[in-house]
Amino acid sequence: MNQLKVTERTTIKRGPKRTSLDRESAWQMIDQALICHVAQQIDGQVVVTPTCHWRDGDYLYWHGHRRARNLAADQPVSINICALDGLVMARSAFHHSINYRSLTVFGTAEWIEDEEHKAQQLQRFVDKVSPGRWEQLRPMTRQELAATGVVRVALDEVSFKCREGGPNDDEADAEWPVWAGVIHRYCHWEPEQDPQQGAVHEMPRVRQDLVY
Repeated sequence: MNQLKVTERTTIKRGPKRTSLDRESAWQMIDQALICHVAQQIDGQVVVTPTCHWRDGDYLYWHGHRRARNLAADQPVSINICALDGLVMARSAFHHSINYRSLTVFGTAEWIEDEEHKAQQLQRFVDKVSPGRWEQLRPMTRQELAATGVVRVALDEVSFKCREGGPNDDEADAEWPVWAGVIHRYCHWEPEQDPQQGAVHEMPRVRQDLVY
């Protein structure tokens, strides 16, 4: 199935023309983004927590200290991932906008108990950022694995909305004497080696398509 499932919770009511049901594009968005925001209710208060995430098949995973409140095991969550792609500069203030991709997941967090599964997912997370780095690192200890919590949510209910392209100015403003167009945003990573290291080591690989 190449399209996202439409449910009451995933139906976009404001700006529905910007809805995308393309599952491949939605999954690509999840894979390229580094940060998601997890919303949940704790003691009657809605709390939003930023955290790193990754995807394996039709599941979205995140991690933290096993006692971290953002893990929300067995609790309903709403998770948003958003990327700003550009500033849309129009000829009038009213038509200024941004180009973006915004994806929201609805579901219930599931705790990962199996240690092998958890270790495999943490490797997937590290290698998402820097392919092949897990094998170069000092192996994770059992104490570290035990202290780390991993949860996942099924990607069954996903809402995906995006804007692209230039300004939608009024025809009457076409010749207004001001710059109009899109100021694109690009991600750039700048390395800085730990000064405590005496030797120069090979730079880790970093995916150039990552966004934040």
